Amino acid sequence: MKSKKILALVLASSMAAAMLSGCGGSGGAAPAAQVEDVDPASLQFPLAEKAEISGLTRYAANTESDPNKRTIYKRLEEQTNVHVNWSVIQADQWGDKIQLAMSNIKELPEFINPLGLSDTDIQKYAKQGVIIPLEDYIDKYMPNLQKVFEQAPEYRDMCTDENGHIWTLPWIEQLGYGKTAIQTIGNMPFINVAWLKFLGLEMPKTTDEFEKVLIAFRDNADALKKEFNIDGEIIPMSCIIGGGNEDCTILCNGFGEGYGDPDSGRHIYITDDKKVICTAQTEGFRKGVEWLHKLYNENLIDPDAFTQEWSTYVAKGKSGRYGVCFSWDVANIVTISMDDIVNNTGDWQPMPMLKADVLNLSPQPGSYTSGFDRGRGAVLTANAKNPALICAWLDQMYAPLQSPQNNWGTYGEDDEFDIFVMGKNDKGEPMLQHAPLGDASPVEVREAEMVDGCLAVLDSYYGEYVTCPDDAQYRLNWIKDIYTPDMHTKYVFPNVFMSADDTKTLSNLNPDIDKCIKTFRANGIMYGFTDADWEQLQSDLQGYKVDEYLAIFQKYVDSSSETALSAD
Repeated sequence: MKSKKILALVLASSMAAAMLSGCGGSGGAAPAAQVEDVDPASLQFPLAEKAEISGLTRYAANTESDPNKRTIYKRLEEQTNVHVNWSVIQADQWGDKIQLAMSNIKELPEFINPLGLSDTDIQKYAKQGVIIPLEDYIDKYMPNLQKVFEQAPEYRDMCTDENGHIWTLPWIEQLGYGKTAIQTIGNMPFINVAWLKFLGLEMPKTTDEFEKVLIAFRDNADALKKEFNIDGEIIPMSCIIGGGNEDCTILCNGFGEGYGDPDSGRHIYITDDKKVICTAQTEGFRKGVEWLHKLYNENLIDPDAFTQEWSTYVAKGKSGRYGVCFSWDVANIVTISMDDIVNNTGDWQPMPMLKADVLNLSPQPGSYTSGFDRGRGAVLTANAKNPALICAWLDQMYAPLQSPQNNWGTYGEDDEFDIFVMGKNDKGEPMLQHAPLGDASPVEVREAEMVDGCLAVLDSYYGEYVTCPDDAQYRLNWIKDIYTPDMHTKYVFPNVFMSADDTKTLSNLNPDIDKCIKTFRANGIMYGFTDADWEQLQSDLQGYKVDEYLAIFQKYVDSSSETALSAD
């Protein structure tokens, strides 16, 4: 039968791919496998006979653990006549278990989606022959992804290593661009405006005004508890120190030179004369930590900020105890309706940047291309028996009507909520329209329906294939109206696929540098620090080879175009 012939034709290519497992010598990346020609027409879906492939994926805790019971995958099986035999790992255990799985190639399924690996891991597994190169399969059997690359060629460049190979299929989510992109700011500060109004206070614009607001929250705790019927102690400001989008370090952007620490994992930034610096070596970093210590010493910062888990942080927020908090989306932390957020009528609003020495917000790295993740899509393992078929199946994820569903959720489910309803655009063509979320948490609703991994949502899709989600649109509006005007620096570090040697060097240097900086900041906020402590930090950074670390980043800045670096 036709499908049996297809599998037979691609078997030779899988054997070539499997041979890569023996190509892990000391030289660069493993050589590319030979790709057998398969007539793309023979891979048109649905297949005449059902085919089976095997995959590994993850699922969020308290959501459906069987991928084949998720509406998205059930529909894909109907549309393609391809059944996936899934192995699954719970998302909060993924980091450890995926590394263990990748070390046992004999037990690996044919593909992994979503992936969630670093550049270091990608290059390591490529060199070891655990995964196979995909560029030829993309060109021959993935027309949807090819179209994405044609519309936005920078994404193909960012997927390609120094030897011209593409090892992973990308995750792409464009929402805004340049200094208006949704990724320019992660740990957005939110303030309880209901408390401000009750106490007769204005929105703070400086660090001094902000401190006075927090003091007013602290000193009027009993009145706030009574007025708003709050059970539990009032917390003027809460956050998770070192917690990414829940960190409070964005408050320090106004100190010193105004760089802040927007690259919270690598602690680098680019000055306006294109010099890569370590943010922990700046006067702004020092003065910012000193100021946060002052706030902590005045009992204005949640004492649990250094140790609390996400669930604890959210539970206290939902109980109404916060005056200020930090998150990608305030609806994830506090109780507020979508209507109140959209109409700016709720108790919580984003707080503008605070001026200390200067007024500035440094955009996060890579935001010039909006959302892109090289290691979040999929890989094919050396065990792939039918790579052409698997790539053709994964290519369905990049169809313009499918990608938004993978990213956010779907429509027509037999439960109490849906992310989308299927409507029509102005041309009368099918378009996914976001349904109201009400009081539901966007994160929880999406995790219950989405499948993540391989997807591409481009700016051009909005209004044609999908509506912009309300929680993204109001966030884009906040960025454009509140934060973009205060983004005064010129450049951001681009999303580049570094060489294997540079990636390895950075992966060796970064853990010590990152730990050194975060430990100093946490201790500095809690206990304060002396001039001698600051000098010791600088000495420690030198001992951890910070100059060599910065030189690697500088090399890529020097070789990047003005367009690639510009945050505008």
